[in-house]
Amino acid sequence: MTWKIFLSILLTSALAVITAIFLTYSYGNNIKELFGIFFYIIIIICAAAVILSKNIVKPVRNIDLDHPKPKKTYKELFPVLERLRLQNGKVNRQHTEIMNSREQFSSITENMKEGIIIADSKTAILASNSGAYRLLGINPLEKGQSIYNLSRKDIFRRCIQDAMGGRNAECLLKTEIGDRKIIASPASVSETVNGIVVFILDVTEQQKLETMRREFTSNVSHELKTPLTTIYGIADMIANGIVKPEDSQSFGKDICNEAGRLISLIDDIVSLSKLDENSIEKQDETVDLYNLSDEIIRRLSKNAEEKNVSSAISGEHISVTGNRTILDEVIYNLCDNAIKYNVDGGKFEVKISHIPTKAIVTVSDTGTGIPEEHLERIFERFYRVDKSHSSKIKGTGLGLSIVKHGVSYHGGTVRAVSSEKGSAFIVELPVLT
Repeated sequence: MTWKIFLSILLTSALAVITAIFLTYSYGNNIKELFGIFFYIIIIICAAAVILSKNIVKPVRNIDLDHPKPKKTYKELFPVLERLRLQNGKVNRQHTEIMNSREQFSSITENMKEGIIIADSKTAILASNSGAYRLLGINPLEKGQSIYNLSRKDIFRRCIQDAMGGRNAECLLKTEIGDRKIIASPASVSETVNGIVVFILDVTEQQKLETMRREFTSNVSHELKTPLTTIYGIADMIANGIVKPEDSQSFGKDICNEAGRLISLIDDIVSLSKLDENSIEKQDETVDLYNLSDEIIRRLSKNAEEKNVSSAISGEHISVTGNRTILDEVIYNLCDNAIKYNVDGGKFEVKISHIPTKAIVTVSDTGTGIPEEHLERIFERFYRVDKSHSSKIKGTGLGLSIVKHGVSYHGGTVRAVSSEKGSAFIVELPVLT
């Protein structure tokens, strides 16, 4: 029996009792007694209504709104509870989809090398990945904090402000741990900026390469300009008849020397470019490093005699698979430097050895040595340890850079060690298997 039936019976009974009493007492009985009886009846009816209402409402209160069961309650509530059940199912599915999307977003962004930060129109951080804080070298910020707390530098602040103003913005932010490129883009709807998305990229290596490119261009221009200026000056003197006939041979020799210097520089630049671009055709062959080194020493014997430097070779015949021309340039440049940067009456030696997986070529000299602070940079293009004496020593300044790239081409490594008694360059190459 439902609560409607209970309520109908109660009301009907109450009306019947009241009507009967009223008719009985309305003829000659005391009206005061009539109202007294009526009052007690009303109290009994209210008490019964309270008891019945508790029993009626109790099942309604016990309904589980998260998991409603329409069949286990009053049939009058069935449509409402069924609608609630269907709505809960829809909400749960949407919640699951949202959680899956968040997990996917988190999984993707956390595996990114780049940093990403999303902020609302009031600059409060809504989402971010750990990469952003790692690249900036700061501790993670809690959601809701201002994106301006990522960096106090003006260039960063201006970049964010531009994005908040509806413009795409980029800036280069220099930090203690490297250079970072900041890309900030507004998220707009109907020309209203609702927030911004900020990407943080590590461009330290890119900036380093760009600096090297500018330095290389500057150095090449200088190295080309010097001999060309000399050649132009001599040619201008000859063209204007200033050179005496007896001096023509001397000036002609100067022109040849400077032209040779230009050719060497251009050859080195071409070789370095090919190694950089890995555009050298594969011409792998078996190369005996001992025989190759011995041949190079003989080719440089005249240079060694002019500098009063003696040479020696030791070790064993070790073969590698590689490009003979490039290996020749590697060993030649090391031996040539060992002569040029040696002392009068000094000595240099080439030693060929090996360990189970590598062939080792060691070129040592008795020169003045290389200061420790320069050892990491000597393989850079045009880098000179003593720039004040660079003009006195013949060379393009690209020799050790060619050595480094040539060794890398063969999958090997090169390093330098030095002391006051001289320097040694150790090249390790994969052995022939």
